[in-house]
Amino acid sequence: MLKRWRVLNLYIADKKNNYKMGVIFIITSAFFFALMNLFIRLSGDVPTLQKCFFRNFFALVIAVGSLIKTHTPFKIGKGNTKYLIIRSVSGGVGMVGNFYAVDHMHISDASMLNKLSPFFAIIFSIFALKEIANKYEWLAVVSAFTGALFVVKPTFDSQVIPALAGVMGGLGAGLAYAYVRKLGVRGENSMIIVAFFSGFTTLMLLPYLIFNYTPMTAKQWGFLVLTGFAAAGGQIFITKAYQKAAAKEISVYDFSIVIFTAIFGFLFLDQIPDYLSIIGYIIIIGTAIIKWYFTVHYKKEKTE
Repeated sequence: MLKRWRVLNLYIADKKNNYKMGVIFIITSAFFFALMNLFIRLSGDVPTLQKCFFRNFFALVIAVGSLIKTHTPFKIGKGNTKYLIIRSVSGGVGMVGNFYAVDHMHISDASMLNKLSPFFAIIFSIFALKEIANKYEWLAVVSAFTGALFVVKPTFDSQVIPALAGVMGGLGAGLAYAYVRKLGVRGENSMIIVAFFSGFTTLMLLPYLIFNYTPMTAKQWGFLVLTGFAAAGGQIFITKAYQKAAAKEISVYDFSIVIFTAIFGFLFLDQIPDYLSIIGYIIIIGTAIIKWYFTVHYKKEKTE
């Protein structure tokens, strides 16, 4: 009996640690993805699909280099190939939508549209993982989504196409992250997931680059290289995050990207948030704090 009790305590402690690490990883990924969006914008008038190609090509180099450095064989787990393909296709669609939105909107607005992905991730997790969120978790996501609307202030006039592209980006990313979580549950190596996605999308976009390449300046090359590094960091940390914890437990923290993009937009693009955006930030941050408190303390009470 004592042995079983110790095993149970170790399991609970490990689960709590996984949750905390998941939160840290997802906030870190938001920081890197905010940097990525900034570099996308700073790279100028390079075609969106060309930006997508080099973003993934440089991320692929980093991922493969990491696998070689750690002597990790590129071996896909049994039965995981189909899930990797779903993750890559949906992630690729989401990436193109996000890049197009970033190119045609304020980066904070585009980032918030893309960060509808946690909302979609919870929906898709129902089908991919049979993970059902309770009413409090749904309320947290709806609250964060409401805050996002204050930030975006959608008018859907001349911005309808970029806005719809941004929503498509969020939907694609949400489906991708649900399958990242599924692959994590199935024990797939996080760097294998990143490398597969980067390689798959690089090959997917290669025909476009061959027939429609647009020459770039040294400055544009530099920002696209930085985009690749930031994207690799974002991918690695968000993959680790969804491997550590369920989407319904940590996805709300992904909204922290709005804080990072607002800061970067102010510092580097002279974009100043208005009072509605600030209200949205307060709602999102407040939701994240309440969600964290409920998840940590309420679950602690239930296990004691």
